[in-house]
Amino acid sequence: MSFGDPNNPYGPPQGQQQGYGYPQQPQAPGGYGYPAAPPVGPYGGGPVMTSMPGTVSAARVMMWVIVGLQILGVALFAFGAASVHAAKNDDQLKNDAAFQQLADYSSGMLWGFAAFAVAWAVFAIVLAVKFNTGGNGVRITTLVFAIITAILGIYPFIVVGLIHTVLAILVAVFVGNANGAAWFNRPRY
Repeated sequence: MSFGDPNNPYGPPQGQQQGYGYPQQPQAPGGYGYPAAPPVGPYGGGPVMTSMPGTVSAARVMMWVIVGLQILGVALFAFGAASVHAAKNDDQLKNDAAFQQLADYSSGMLWGFAAFAVAWAVFAIVLAVKFNTGGNGVRITTLVFAIITAILGIYPFIVVGLIHTVLAILVAVFVGNANGAAWFNRPRY
């Protein structure tokens, strides 16, 4: 059946005489009275995200800032460990209360802090690099990383860790919001 067939009951009405039947109504495009469906991306779903949202990009930049702060912390811990180890035998510093407070930490413990800071920096580098290609697992891992970083910034390193805490909270918020979820859950072809 085609619309050209005059006997087609589903085709457009043939010319009617004036005054008979229903008045002529304009036909909506799309057919059968239903509106046309909006276009969809490949393989169904919504449109495909091609560029990283601004909040997710800002979170990635903040991760790189955390990496820089971690490297600075590694240098400070290593310098502190080497200084404490070298100065423990100095007679002038044995009566200094400020040094004795620092000397309560063993140089091995300070080297342990340095090693932990290196591992945390490497973890932050891996997460920051994976922002472009990573899926929802990278998003969840980044959220956990940011929350632990914020907690560690509060307790042991209150003054120095304040910047870490603020950056980590912002990373968690930016990665955990709707834009972050959309970016990390986007289809990859």
